[in-house]
Amino acid sequence: MDIQPFTLERYFAQYEFKAPYLLCTSDCEAMTVRELLALEPGSAEGLQECWLGYTESQGSPELRTEIADLYETLDADDILVHAGAEEAIFNFMNAVLTPSDHVIVHSPCYQSLYEVAHAAGCQVSRWLTSEAEDWALDLEWLEEHIQPNTKAIVVNCPHNPTGYLMSHQTQQQLIEIARRHNLLLFSDEVYRGLEYRLEDRLPAASDLYENGISLGVMSKTYGLAGLRIGWIATRNRAIYEAMAAFKDYTTICNSAPSEYLATLALRQKAPIVQRNVEIATHNLALLNQFFDRYAAIFSWVPPKAGAIAFPGLKIDQSIEQFCADLVEQAGVLLLPGTKYDFDDRHFRVGFGRKNMPEALERLEAYLGDQGIV
Repeated sequence: MDIQPFTLERYFAQYEFKAPYLLCTSDCEAMTVRELLALEPGSAEGLQECWLGYTESQGSPELRTEIADLYETLDADDILVHAGAEEAIFNFMNAVLTPSDHVIVHSPCYQSLYEVAHAAGCQVSRWLTSEAEDWALDLEWLEEHIQPNTKAIVVNCPHNPTGYLMSHQTQQQLIEIARRHNLLLFSDEVYRGLEYRLEDRLPAASDLYENGISLGVMSKTYGLAGLRIGWIATRNRAIYEAMAAFKDYTTICNSAPSEYLATLALRQKAPIVQRNVEIATHNLALLNQFFDRYAAIFSWVPPKAGAIAFPGLKIDQSIEQFCADLVEQAGVLLLPGTKYDFDDRHFRVGFGRKNMPEALERLEAYLGDQGIV
């Protein structure tokens, strides 16, 4: 496979474990194994008894049952567990799509959502959104760009990197379009559950649409990226079986301790998610105040869900250069929008971790030191 370097991940490989202040992380606050085990009596003993042989390729029945509980109409047999969301994206694009297919991808987006399909030979159309429209999806554009060979629509809500969340009405209209054209709808829902208002939470695409494929992961809403557990949920058996067969050529099966700990976390999801929503909403209030103070320097569309947003730089400076100077001189890491193959003005800010206020203070001090404010 001839695939382009993953620019975002290469950027993080350069800086993530060196920069002291990470102001662009996409995940929520993590926890130690000890903290996770403390949520349920007897779980530490259970981990010690965890069998370290091969696990079931589709995921353990216990884990798939807990994941299925996140959905309204699905059961454990509709869940296929992967080693993180990345493997699930890779497997879907390779197992389901062919070089003659056309794919429409909600953008800006995580690079693998379009690059893997492109590397597999597909024709890819970027469904670009804009800050001027509050990052909203344009369904008229979508209808106009569906071709006879269009196979799938790829959408991400809550959205990375903008924090956009479509309305219930828009979601229904999107599904009607997909159904009318008999298209697959691959729905990246890794931030689902991290809405600031419960009434804004969208149903999973796999619950609403027979050809919907919902992507989930333990990394974002739950803050447990180190478990490397993701999944797809779908009622489409042909898609499920194709991905299950392709997985035999990637990871085959998952880590037994990770599956045990992910199952535990999902049983105890209420306090974990509540903590992370509280961290995100507290930090978002600080960001709203910060961008209000510096409205002459930054543009700002407040996110509706998730732990990331996508402000823009108004001053006459490349965002690449701004971010490079910031991390070198102040140790604060932001993610340039160029890493999303987008523009040289926007940047991703992450606010799902407890130390975000300290990183924000360092950014503010840098602006003063450089005479920007």
